[in-house]
Amino acid sequence: MTQVPQSQGPGKGVINAGQRIVTTLVGMVETRVRLAVVELEAEKANLLQMLLMVGLTMLFTAFGLLSLMVLIIWAIDPQYRLMAIAITTGVLFALALIFGIWVLVKSRRSTLLGATRKELASDRKMLEDE
Repeated sequence: MTQVPQSQGPGKGVINAGQRIVTTLVGMVETRVRLAVVELEAEKANLLQMLLMVGLTMLFTAFGLLSLMVLIIWAIDPQYRLMAIAITTGVLFALALIFGIWVLVKSRRSTLLGATRKELASDRKMLEDE
């Protein structure tokens, strides 16, 4: 095979600089895509874990409180049963509110692709400085 001689003119430096810029940009994009994939996998695992925790918490809480409520109501004198039902209902609503706030706090603490966005911001800043 014959080799094509490379041009030694003034355009060679521009072409080499362009190739280096394209190579650097492709490497940066590849790194960011890999980081995004790793973060998405971690967020998926975190989301599945939260859904399982919420589901099991709701299931066990419902059965436990139902059994406790029946036991408490049967153990109280008939004249105080209405008050016991009202207090039990208030406690159940308070627990539902507490668990709902806990889930909201946990879900807001999770940032989707936080490290990727930080790296992209630093890349943008570096490109704008040059």
